[in-house]
Amino acid sequence: MAAAPGASPTIVEYFEGEDFYRCGYCKNETGSRSNGMWAHSMTVQDYQDLIDRGWRRSGKYVYKPVMNQTCCPQYTIRCRPLHFQPSKSHKKVLKKMFKFLSKGEFSKGNNEEEPMDSQMDNAVMDDFVLKSKLDIHSDHRPLGEGYNEVIENEVEKKEEKLEDKKTKELNQSHAQKEKLGSGEPSSSVKVVASAPKPGKGADLSKPPCRKAKDIRKERKRQKLILKSQTDKLEGFQVQHEPQLLPSEKPKLNQRKNIEDFIFDILPEDAAHRLEVRLVPVSFEDPEFKSSFCQSFSLYAKYQMAIHKDTAAECGEAEFTRFLCTSPLEMENPPNGPDYGYGSFHQQYWLDGKIIAVGVIDVLPYCVSSVYLYYDPDYSFLSLGVYSALREIAFTRQLHEKTSQLSYYYMGFYIHSCPKMRYKGQYRPSDLLCPETYVWVPIEQCLPALESSKYCRFNQDAKAVDEERIKELDRLRVLYKRTIMPYNVYKKRQKGPSDEAIVQQYADLVGQTCSERMLLFRS
Repeated sequence: MAAAPGASPTIVEYFEGEDFYRCGYCKNETGSRSNGMWAHSMTVQDYQDLIDRGWRRSGKYVYKPVMNQTCCPQYTIRCRPLHFQPSKSHKKVLKKMFKFLSKGEFSKGNNEEEPMDSQMDNAVMDDFVLKSKLDIHSDHRPLGEGYNEVIENEVEKKEEKLEDKKTKELNQSHAQKEKLGSGEPSSSVKVVASAPKPGKGADLSKPPCRKAKDIRKERKRQKLILKSQTDKLEGFQVQHEPQLLPSEKPKLNQRKNIEDFIFDILPEDAAHRLEVRLVPVSFEDPEFKSSFCQSFSLYAKYQMAIHKDTAAECGEAEFTRFLCTSPLEMENPPNGPDYGYGSFHQQYWLDGKIIAVGVIDVLPYCVSSVYLYYDPDYSFLSLGVYSALREIAFTRQLHEKTSQLSYYYMGFYIHSCPKMRYKGQYRPSDLLCPETYVWVPIEQCLPALESSKYCRFNQDAKAVDEERIKELDRLRVLYKRTIMPYNVYKKRQKGPSDEAIVQQYADLVGQTCSERMLLFRS
């Protein structure tokens, strides 16, 4: 995909690898290291190619961990939404949300929150703060007025079987009692009864406990009965309805997909209404501008409650720089998604107020998750997991219009940090080989990661980086408001040679990007 006609080309300033600094994952004071560059502007295709080489953005700062040196190697991970099937725990979260929206009910405790990155979480925030201390701001070393004049136009197994019939019957009285007790107004929030208070004895409204062994036996018996019935029915169909197409056959025990859960129809008297809005990250967009104050207040509440930031650390300026500015140029090609390509806030509005915001980039081949912040008061809804599943469904939706957009990038997978392994549960997924930049199924990577923090996933010993720099002279430079190939720049530059830094930049971005992006040199 080429840049849209008239779009500004990518302009970046590269910063040589910094000294080791504090790691936000293992808290090693001198363990983390990365390379970075400030993007004055960037096309969606260039950013797509960069994240396929292990880069990632934080505001306008784009960085790449030095994988074989940093204490906690961060591997780019992507999910394949077209083949994604929600796991048992994922379904539990989706059902919990549906129950809350339809009846206003929720259960206390056991809210297995997986912040979908509280994604760049503190680790990235530490990195971003570090760069800020180096005076890297949006107006950092301005390129000068009129420079644009010289710029050229250049997406578990089958659905859980029917629940144990006998277990259903035993729990029927309890379920019936719950129904009879939900007669409050539909707008109310009802907490499902929990275990009896200590010292009060057993809850007589619930069925007596059964031994786990008996429960397993009963489930196995029910599965055998169900399988027998299914086999008989399928045999009947083969004999008597050979003309039916697969799509026309009865959907007996057919596995539900993610949309069946997310877009299940709510009753007319639903207790709550949830609306998900996609808003471009632009202060010129009326919807983004009108919701900014509420969105910022939610961000500050989240950062202080979840990440223990002070009010000064999560001010409006930090919020704007971190999550409301993006180097990506909005593009709306005819064959692209309805919303176009670029950076967006996916806002979750519950009964008229924002309770979560997922920051995402829509790129030529993927939806890339940047960050998530949510109202801690609604932690019981597992909004980290729920938003990730919504973003997977969103990727599938975009694929229907734009066939090449078929992946969901979840940021970094960090096997050495147990809290960051949850991303591997969204399968099928792949990890990016840090040496050859090819995608390898995560199942093949995990054994190696168990024995070594840093791994080359590509098993072909002869394989190399196909985008390795072959001709440095073809790299493009923006120097004194003039675009030129590197060999011309070398002749014109004054002062000591910076070829070692330029070579490092070129190796990290690859041949294609080096020839398409403009490296700003002062």
